Amino acid sequence: MQLADAFSGLVCTETGTDYDASTTGLSEADAPLDPQYDLDSVDWDAETLGSRRFDTMWRYRELLPFSDPVTANEGATPLVAADELGDEAGVTLLIKDEGRNPTGTFLDRGFSLALTAARESDAEVVAHASPGNGAQSAASYAGLIDVRSYGFVPSRSPFPNKAMVNVHGGQMKVVGGRYPNALAAVDDKLAADWYTLQEFDNPFRHDGAKTIAYEIAEQLDWSAPDWVVTPVATGELLVGVHKGFRDLVALGLLDSMPRLVAAQPAGCAPVSTAWESGSDEPEPWNQPDTIVGELEIPDPEGGALALAALEETDGLAAAVNDDDALESAVKAAQTAGVEVGTAGGVGLAAVWDLAAEFDSDDTVVVVNTESGTKNADILRSHLMGQGV
Repeated sequence: MQLADAFSGLVCTETGTDYDASTTGLSEADAPLDPQYDLDSVDWDAETLGSRRFDTMWRYRELLPFSDPVTANEGATPLVAADELGDEAGVTLLIKDEGRNPTGTFLDRGFSLALTAARESDAEVVAHASPGNGAQSAASYAGLIDVRSYGFVPSRSPFPNKAMVNVHGGQMKVVGGRYPNALAAVDDKLAADWYTLQEFDNPFRHDGAKTIAYEIAEQLDWSAPDWVVTPVATGELLVGVHKGFRDLVALGLLDSMPRLVAAQPAGCAPVSTAWESGSDEPEPWNQPDTIVGELEIPDPEGGALALAALEETDGLAAAVNDDDALESAVKAAQTAGVEVGTAGGVGLAAVWDLAAEFDSDDTVVVVNTESGTKNADILRSHLMGQGV
């Protein structure tokens, strides 16, 4: 593998045991693996990073694992002021708009790394299950290295995701029912040897998400916001953002970490429920029922790591109802000019639910995980239901 100089390998998040960079799957302790770096060898400061073009997450190349990446210039997304929404919540509110990535989702960051790892492993077939956005993103990056890509999605996955999997040259496998059925189908339906792109089974996807934290801090002139709100599905976004801010504190670029918030829909909220009960491991959600399909992950692989991130940052969690999520997404489009998806709407709705926890001078960043164009029919139906 063509590895970055500072990259030192993978470690088990449970035991700290070292693993080779080519390892996939969980550790022997049945825990996710995490990429590690020699931070002492990284010479970053505001002037050095400020001299680089703000055009891709690979401007942070020293703390990304590969020296020759598969990239579509993902990252470098805007941090947009949402003044009207912030005034209503009593805070300074900013939206980190990940809908501006190449396929309209923050997942592009992780798939850039995961498909680079696949290429370095000489993979011929890659596969994973996804609520929708991931299948589209993976197909796009797989096309850049000319490997066969299989995306297993539940039948309720939005049509734009399904269509674009094929447009990017990937194989779309629609599975009846909800996400767990799609996840089970990967092993059942693929006869050929394949390289996993599944979150946390592939140890690099959440490592891409950490660059969101790097960008937020730099866009705020190397200061940490008081709060960062992330919608939570598998946990990879929250885990990655936490890792990114932790890196910056270790490097001396930040004095402190922001407090993190896990936002989930009330119809599928295993992480939020575990947090409220004081548990360090979420219980699988028995009957998921939310219109926010991207967040309908009843048994998140990164749930325990997400809860640990909340604990370390003195964070919070919220479970919001679907109508509030849709209304928040619509208001963002109408007042901030950001096409927020339904998952991002969950993050915004959490700000209102937790408003009493914030101080009036707090800066709150909400990560919008996807473009609203992916859920345009749902958002418009919500408007029609409101008589607009």
